[in-house]
Amino acid sequence: MKEYGLIVIGSGAGMNVVDAALQRGLKVAIVEEGPLGGTCLNRGCIPSKVLVHAADAIRDAEDAAKAGVSLRVEGVDYAAIKKRMWDIVLTGRHEMEEGVKQVPGLDLYSMIGSFVSEYTLQVGNELIRAPRIVIASGARAQIPPVPGLERVKYHTYRTIFDVEAQPRSVVILGGGYIGCEFAHFFSAIGTKVMLAGRNPVLLPHEEPETSLLVKKRLSRHAEIHTGTETVRVEPTSDGLAVTIKDPAEATEKVLEAELLLVATGVRSNSDWLQPEKTGIGTDDKGWIRTDQYLQTSKANIYALGDALGRNMYRHTANYEASIVSINMFADRKLPLDLHAVPHAVFTNPQVGQVGMTEEEAKVGRKVMVGASKYTDTAMGYAYGDEEAFAKVIVEYPSRRILGATVVGPQASTLVQQVVNLMYSDDQSYMPLARAQIIHPALSEVLSRAFSNLRPANFEPEHHHEHAR
Repeated sequence: MKEYGLIVIGSGAGMNVVDAALQRGLKVAIVEEGPLGGTCLNRGCIPSKVLVHAADAIRDAEDAAKAGVSLRVEGVDYAAIKKRMWDIVLTGRHEMEEGVKQVPGLDLYSMIGSFVSEYTLQVGNELIRAPRIVIASGARAQIPPVPGLERVKYHTYRTIFDVEAQPRSVVILGGGYIGCEFAHFFSAIGTKVMLAGRNPVLLPHEEPETSLLVKKRLSRHAEIHTGTETVRVEPTSDGLAVTIKDPAEATEKVLEAELLLVATGVRSNSDWLQPEKTGIGTDDKGWIRTDQYLQTSKANIYALGDALGRNMYRHTANYEASIVSINMFADRKLPLDLHAVPHAVFTNPQVGQVGMTEEEAKVGRKVMVGASKYTDTAMGYAYGDEEAFAKVIVEYPSRRILGATVVGPQASTLVQQVVNLMYSDDQSYMPLARAQIIHPALSEVLSRAFSNLRPANFEPEHHHEHAR
């Protein structure tokens, strides 16, 4: 049995904890069943954004007519798009591999690790043990029990990037962020896209108006079915056929395509990891349970990232890794703060969101809501997107920001301004209300949304409160 000072399971955000341990002179083992860098680098946010940028360029060219400019897309070089994608992925992966090889006191186990006893894992034919362990084991695709699915070749977010030739057509199962981003990409480059979601709306965790607008916009370029049940999947001479049914209707519809992407959520890796064998508690779905300091039910074993089953974003995992690094080695522990977790969906239109939705915010508190269309501002008008908007939610009377949504061009960049305010001392919007806002700039969309704050679930005692 090999003894280490720290074992880290997962090489995504878990690598941040590796650095902290090495700086303290500990011998460290990394257990990683996939390529170094985790999901974000290899099968997630980084490669998908390279693809989405190409799709955005195509849609921008089409939308240029609104500004009086006629542009034509001469062609799409799928191979060139994929090469750009693999260039950044493989460069990042190679740099990590070389870095790991050159660090003394750092061992890499490129295989699945499973707990066998107290603080002990089996990796291949070896047993490794450490008094400190970090579980950053991620998650994997959840495959729905659809009859016939096992008879066809299908893709998940782990394999879709390996498709070498542009498919003529694709069926996407799932209306979450993965399904919506790939529907945007494939439809923009000319692939026929059919998306079938079980939920009545796309992006069900967003504001209702966000879900409606994303469905409306994607439906211009793709065949979108929501609130459907996938009845069966069958192979065909040209690919496959997916039969779906709307529970409200008796008829079935068959979607035929060359390629199938299953994007119906993710599941825990605890069935591989077997954390119960070292006394770690999980919920009924296998997600690792932790306290406010990210420590599991076992002393000095911490967990972070997708293994927790919530807020599955790399930036959140990076933040959680910083918390673990402090709490594992410092005398005073730092509690987790998830009051303002931001995220973005890079579809058409782009979505940026932070904190609570309006319905969540209304529970147990008085709230004010403000909204603004992009076209209410000069730069927003210049963009020509008449449906894009920003929405902000504020607690009354504290002025504390509870949440915000931006849907439209540069939404992820705009919503970050609200995120920053939500991490100020009093979490108020007043710094923005007092600030000079560059004119004309898209930032005015947010400023105007705060200026339009109105009571959402109470009657004001006096006059309406405005942002200025």
